[in-house]
Amino acid sequence: MTRPPVVGLLYPGYAAEDDFPALENVLSGTIWLPLVHTSVERDEHTVEALLDTGSPARLAEGADAIAVHSPDSVVWACTSGSFVFGPDGAVDQVAAISERVGVPASSTSIAFLSAARALGLEKVAVAASYPEDLAEHFRYFLAAGGLKVVSFGAKGIFTAVDVGRLGPEAVIEMALAVDVPEAEAVLIPDTAMHTLTCIDALEEALGKPVLTANQVTIWEGLRLAGASGPLPGLGTLFR
Repeated sequence: MTRPPVVGLLYPGYAAEDDFPALENVLSGTIWLPLVHTSVERDEHTVEALLDTGSPARLAEGADAIAVHSPDSVVWACTSGSFVFGPDGAVDQVAAISERVGVPASSTSIAFLSAARALGLEKVAVAASYPEDLAEHFRYFLAAGGLKVVSFGAKGIFTAVDVGRLGPEAVIEMALAVDVPEAEAVLIPDTAMHTLTCIDALEEALGKPVLTANQVTIWEGLRLAGASGPLPGLGTLFR
């Protein structure tokens, strides 16, 4: 029997990591998502803390741990811990992971750009959980990747743990607050946010595609593993 695609996840700390096994259960073995928690010195949504969270030593340690699962691809499942390094730094991160594990690798920030290109998006709105100064780094990352941000909101939440406490209603409210007619889609960064069970509800409320951090992380991993295809409950990107 052929095994399902295996997407290895490097996830910093603890916040919304249960989003991924919940999706595995819903999909009944269609995909495997082994997850390794990478070390975090400080749970802070600050540039300084996140440069440490995404440092080469922490990612190398995580890469070695995920390798035992024989993944088909690996994703650094952290938006802020990748975009704070800028476009070139984010590429360097995943190149180092790929070399260490021996399979294709990406990150959540890069996955947002890949997903946007797959949907043909040019203009987007962003509903960020972060403080505004950190969220501006994501705006820059998207612009460098060719996306125009036409509406932008930053919730100002300082820790990943607090983001992980947001329920679906709060996530939908955040998305509605930034939506404008000009936006072709709404992007919701932060893998600390539970979103994999409410993407269809988000798209129904907004009437347009929604890209969330955990959603694009899975999509990118499957794409790199050569296993792209429709999956239920995960929005336009997976249809």
